[in-house]
Amino acid sequence: MSDDQTIEAPEVEETDDAYSLDRKAVAQILFAVDRDDREDLVALMDPLHPADIADLLEQINAFDRMRLIRLYDREFDGDILSELDESIREEVIGILSPQVLADAVRDLNSDDVVDLLEDLDQPQQDAILDALEDSDRVAVQQSLTYPEYSAGRLMQREVVMAPEHWNVGEAIDYLRNSDDLPDQFYHIVLVDPRLRPVGNVTLGKLMGSRREVMLQSLVEDTFHVIPVLQYEGDVAYAFNQYHLISAPVVDENERLVGVITIDDAMAVLDEEHEEDVLRLAGVDSESSLSDRVIETTKRRFPWLFVNLITAILASLVIAQFDEAIATVVALAVLMPIVASMGGNAGTQSLTVAVRALATKDLTGSNVWRVIRREVLVGLINGLAFAVIMGLVGLVWFGSPQLGYVIAAAMVINLVVAGLAGTGIPIVLEKLGIDPALASGAFVTTVTDVVGFFAFLGLAVVVLL
Repeated sequence: MSDDQTIEAPEVEETDDAYSLDRKAVAQILFAVDRDDREDLVALMDPLHPADIADLLEQINAFDRMRLIRLYDREFDGDILSELDESIREEVIGILSPQVLADAVRDLNSDDVVDLLEDLDQPQQDAILDALEDSDRVAVQQSLTYPEYSAGRLMQREVVMAPEHWNVGEAIDYLRNSDDLPDQFYHIVLVDPRLRPVGNVTLGKLMGSRREVMLQSLVEDTFHVIPVLQYEGDVAYAFNQYHLISAPVVDENERLVGVITIDDAMAVLDEEHEEDVLRLAGVDSESSLSDRVIETTKRRFPWLFVNLITAILASLVIAQFDEAIATVVALAVLMPIVASMGGNAGTQSLTVAVRALATKDLTGSNVWRVIRREVLVGLINGLAFAVIMGLVGLVWFGSPQLGYVIAAAMVINLVVAGLAGTGIPIVLEKLGIDPALASGAFVTTVTDVVGFFAFLGLAVVVLL
């Protein structure tokens, strides 16, 4: 190959339907349900992953969902329940026969059973608990005594542990002779005589070492212990920050009581991201596509009402300049542009700030630098758009003074948008209020009020 020849890398293939349910397969499944053909239904469902089956149940209507579950019957797997959206999980559990439900939950780890029980009514909780073995029932009930959203609710009780003085051979013999190992685990937790965790040994290092090697010499450098009452969001942050695969959970006496694995931690992280996005849009975090019309309406109404109040407040500002607007009609044409640009700029700063607060990247050590950056960004963008809108005012309405007014208002509003979009979430967090939940309404109000007041106020001074 000559020196001037280059190897072209293949292009990345991106498709909108990657890993989505095949529409033809869904149609075939529903056709099997219509024909009441259980054998065909099982054959069509068998290749599907539990997560795909859960997606299928979430996407079809309630009537088809009921018929499918009843026809699928004893093939229904516990992993499907754990993958289902909470909004329809209770409905699905109510459709399952007691025997099918019992068989399904027996195969689940304790953390998945706890996740199922948390949002169910007491009769359904009792039905699931009655289906468990005595030891599993006690473990699940113990986990339910911990506060909601704590590590105690997130952890699984099934832990693979070994004394710290064992060698590799003793650990392997123990694993081979054990009848109740978890289906999936990543570490052996080493414990001292008081059952306090002292280190993690990965299965890879265990299987790659000679039998006489001591386990203590194989422990991972990164080792974090999670208090049982720690908030699950902080647990997920630790997993993401320190690249953990699993971490032992300890009680107030630092004794090992469970383990949290990466799949559960990442599920929490995903839920928190989803909540932030929904709350920034003024949508209840419990909303889902399967909600009924009345439920969705009730959840969205309060946020629309808050938006109405802020809109009225902005209208009151406009009302103070009604004579100026009547005199210079161009003001009515241009003032929505100023408010809209400020609102969009504020939303940009707000989104960055809320995300940085959630990931703990925005702290007291860099808060003023971040605020200064957003204000300067607002100033530079404001000056750029001031030139554009100044020319618009001159060309469109033939008035240099109008161009000066809208240019100055644009600079003022975009600077304020950068300040409000960053500062308001920080202040709300200091006050103990979720910034993702409340910041949007405040930022919109500030940018609307400041935008209208700056534009119309300057117009009165300069044009009248």
